[in-house]
Formats: sequence, C-alpha cells, structure tokens
Amino acid sequence: MKVSALTKNRSVIFFDIDGTLLDSNKKLPNSTKEAVFKLKEQGHIVAIATGRAPFMFENLRRELGIDTYVSYNGQYVVLNGKVLYKNPLRTDAVEKLTEAALSHHYPVAYMDHKDMKTNIPEHPYVKESINTLKIDRYPSLDPEYYVGRELYQALLFCPEGEEKQYETAFPEFDFVRWHPVSVDVLPKGGSKAKGIEKIIEKLGFPEERQYAFGDGLNDMQMLSTIHNSVAMGNAEEKVKSVAKYVTKSVDHDGIQHGLKMMGLI
Repeated sequence: MKVSALTKNRSVIFFDIDGTLLDSNKKLPNSTKEAVFKLKEQGHIVAIATGRAPFMFENLRRELGIDTYVSYNGQYVVLNGKVLYKNPLRTDAVEKLTEAALSHHYPVAYMDHKDMKTNIPEHPYVKESINTLKIDRYPSLDPEYYVGRELYQALLFCPEGEEKQYETAFPEFDFVRWHPVSVDVLPKGGSKAKGIEKIIEKLGFPEERQYAFGDGLNDMQMLSTIHNSVAMGNAEEKVKSVAKYVTKSVDHDGIQHGLKMMGLI
C-alpha cells in the first residue's frame, strides 16, 4: 500500500463503544475524553467501530468530534461525515424472518441509519433488552418499516438457544446474540473488520499505523486483523487471546493507559 505524505506521520485509531469508550455504567470517562482529544491534536484520525446504529451514538460523536465511523458491525460506514459503504439486509428475507418470528410470538425490530421500529408493541423482551443500552430512544411501532427502506440490521427478540432454528432457515443472515432475549441479525459475513477495510482503502494508512481497541465478541475479527490491536482489560479471555496487546479495564482508565502503552499519547 502506497503511503501518502498526509499519512506518513499519522495513525488511524478505531474504538469500539460499549466496554471500550464507555465504561460499565455507559459513561465516558474523563481520562478517555482527554486521551481522544490529545490524539486529534496530534493529527491522528480517531474513528469509531461499533455494533450500534448511527443514531445510538450521535451524542458521543458530537462530544468527541468524531465524523468517521463503522456502524452496525460494518454494514454502514461513514468517512468524514459522508457515507462510504452500505451493505443492507435483503428485504425479502427480512419479511420471511418476520413471519417466522411472529409464528412464535417473537418481536422483530427494523433498523436503518436513522431510526428503529418494532412490529409488536410493548413486548417485555424489547423493553428488557433495549433498556440495557441506556439510550434516549425507545423503538416505536411500525410493522412495515422494512418496506421500501434499506435496513442494516434487525433485532430478533427470543430466549437463548431459540436463534438456532433461524440460523438454519436463514443462511443469508448472521445471528449474533448480545442479550439473553435479543439477537442481532446482520448480512452474512459482515464485520467491523470489513467496514474498517473500506476506510483504510480510502485513506491509505500502512498497517503499522492502524490501531483498534475493543472488548466484545464482535470485536474479535477486528482485533485479529488490525496490526496494532488492543483488548480492554474487561474483555473475555478469548477476545484478549486474538489481540496483540491488553490494556487495563475501561473502568480503570484503560483507553488512556493503552494509548500511552502504544506510544500514541
């Protein structure tokens, strides 16, 4: 990969959100905010790589001044405020998934880059799982929100183990459990790593100037792909095992410590 004069002395750093930028209380530690601004002052590019929808971290982007991000685990990618890559779900498959879920009285949520809607009102599974995200937007009812829109993720609300039948019936989707009663539904083979690849291709950073911080199972491909990968101290052992480095827990200034450890600040 050719290194341009613009990237020669700069790096690009990708951060997961939950358990990485945000602590166990979904708060942004002061040490993390200070560290991110120090990176920006030095001319580095700071980006987010998350499973969240863009509307779920608008305030965080605004607070940190970040306009480059990989959202929906790689399905909706934005570079410098402009959409770079989109990988939507197949609408016909979403409709069939909805029918299969309704036959078991399970709700489905439909998510594009602007909003999230459900097909069943006031279901306890929806409330229980969405509340853990501590976001200021609860999905309203629109059973046909998937019609005529590009969706980048759906949520299937069902107890653990129940997703197996859907995995068999819908090979065009990946099902990733994130809560005891909720599963992410994504296009097959999509990942944060693939979304990051789109940004790297555009920016032209060499691998030694690429960094990524994460803690979750959906960060494993990113951490095993990026040259300078850092797992948070609060990550599971199998996540730590694929990263090059391990920093302190997010609740103990893990981002600041990790950036110092890597010589970036």
